[in-house]
Amino acid sequence: MPKPSSRPIAWRLLDGAEAVARRLWPRPLRGQTGYLLLTPAVLLVGLLVIGLGYMADYSLRELDLSTYRLVDEYSLTNYQILWDRPVFTRVFLRTLLAAVLVTVFSLLLAFPYAYVMVRTGSSRLRKLLLIALFLPFFIGQVVRAYGWLIILGSEGLLNSALGAIGLGPFDLLYNYPSVIFGLIQYMLPFAVLMLVPAVAAIGQDVELASEGLGANWMQTLWFVVLPMAKPGFIGAGLVVFTLTLTDFAMPEILGGGTSDFIASSIYDAFFQLSNFGLGAAIALVLVVIGSVLAVGILALVGTGTLGMTNPSSRAQARRRGRS
Repeated sequence: MPKPSSRPIAWRLLDGAEAVARRLWPRPLRGQTGYLLLTPAVLLVGLLVIGLGYMADYSLRELDLSTYRLVDEYSLTNYQILWDRPVFTRVFLRTLLAAVLVTVFSLLLAFPYAYVMVRTGSSRLRKLLLIALFLPFFIGQVVRAYGWLIILGSEGLLNSALGAIGLGPFDLLYNYPSVIFGLIQYMLPFAVLMLVPAVAAIGQDVELASEGLGANWMQTLWFVVLPMAKPGFIGAGLVVFTLTLTDFAMPEILGGGTSDFIASSIYDAFFQLSNFGLGAAIALVLVVIGSVLAVGILALVGTGTLGMTNPSSRAQARRRGRS
């Protein structure tokens, strides 16, 4: 046995922390350790619920234009404004369309990246792909958006290069496609991170078995790999879709105010119009849309696709189905 002084300092620190925990958390309460670890998450969710409660209260009170304060009486006026004014309908539809497009293109680009990163036999290529994947997280979204301004602007790098060969200049900024492009570039790392575990969980021997049974590479990919990677696609799609619905920086910077999204409308209602009631109503509608879509997708595909079902319970369900 090594002497205590010869043990790594990290081990000694962990032993000390364990001794303190034993004194602070008696043995009869150790069965509740899991609930204790859940406490921070429960507190955060509680704060979110309290905030949504205040938002619901604001959304039901109309702005008094004489005092610029919310009235005390409750009404559905703010929601009626959202329903009656076509501009809000266009903003919601534009945002939903962007979320769908960004989700589809992000998944299409993320899966090959994740597949190559997991299956490559070159450690150098894997490290390069990992560095390229995590590097964007060290650069803020606003910085990346302004970087695209430098590249795509009328005097930017791309237009300058095209002008050198007699093309352009092209209007590559302050329009809907530029916002979609920026959002795809921003969401791509999130999609890859969600897909990598799903691809890694598919044993390479499964693909070899498929090929051994006569399937070519494309058939193996289409009928074996993609269906088995379904949990990753569902998780990545939900994350990318909800993040796109609520994104503010990319539409504001790359859209230049010409492609308002829901988050931009919320900002304008709160800080430009000083109408907290209207802003809260838009925010709650956004929460409802995102929640309904997420619940609907999970209801269609099942939470088991996200690995939330116990393997034994899945086996029991299969046995019941066969019987």
